[in-house]
Amino acid sequence: MTTAPTPALLQVSGLRKTYRTGGTEVVAVDDLSFTLRPGAALGIVGESGSGKTTTARMLVGLERPDAGRILVQGEPPADSVRGRAARLARAKAVQIVFQDPYLSLDARIGIGATIDSVLRLHGLRDPAARAARVRELLSQVGLGDREAAALPRHLSGGQRQRAAIARALAVEPAVLVLDEAVSALDVSVQAQVLNLLSDIRRDTGIGLVLVSHDLAVVRYVCDEALVMYRGRTLEHRPVAELLAEPRDPYTRLLLASVPRPGWDPDSIGSRRRSLDPKNLPG
Repeated sequence: MTTAPTPALLQVSGLRKTYRTGGTEVVAVDDLSFTLRPGAALGIVGESGSGKTTTARMLVGLERPDAGRILVQGEPPADSVRGRAARLARAKAVQIVFQDPYLSLDARIGIGATIDSVLRLHGLRDPAARAARVRELLSQVGLGDREAAALPRHLSGGQRQRAAIARALAVEPAVLVLDEAVSALDVSVQAQVLNLLSDIRRDTGIGLVLVSHDLAVVRYVCDEALVMYRGRTLEHRPVAELLAEPRDPYTRLLLASVPRPGWDPDSIGSRRRSLDPKNLPG
């Protein structure tokens, strides 16, 4: 008997998104395609204006593409999120963690109560079961009872981001999208959160889409990297290959911008100005 192949967690094909600004059409994402397998991690890399955050917002339904298709575990997500059931189904499939955890944490209530409300919203009615699940989720991200009782403003930036990850994991999504989720953290805290994400991915099989301007962060977590510039894909390859032999001048510029011993930021600015725009798409 032939076993049917496991469907991809995400299949994105021909995705396009435009905006109108002052009567001018701006293409934010243009013909973007990729596949995310179970347990895989994809880094979407680019500077501000590259289209990576618009892509993240389309994946979770905060923006609707003008063209193209998104399949989650082989099925199209609900076209409309007007109904409660459709919103919950979409959230169950794909969750997002933002750069600023205040966007997903209620500043007025404790972290544990925030996660409890998510569990209750998604149908876990038994209070004892919810309390046990809250403790389990917080433990999974390295937080305990003290943090569960604390308001977001009483936690450090790293603790708040861990809490935001726990909240996203509460619905057991197939895919976790992280939009610059560690860029505001100190380097040592970044490493802690990235290690946490690697552990969660290993233990649960969740797929990760890591949106970042920082190739060093992508290298730490991801299997593949997709480099965007002005909404278009310049390169999409395994991370090790892309970092060892970047093919596009823009990718080489991003790689040169990663701090290392002897790094000179002034030289990066000079190279950016001298990079011929005719060599770049868009």
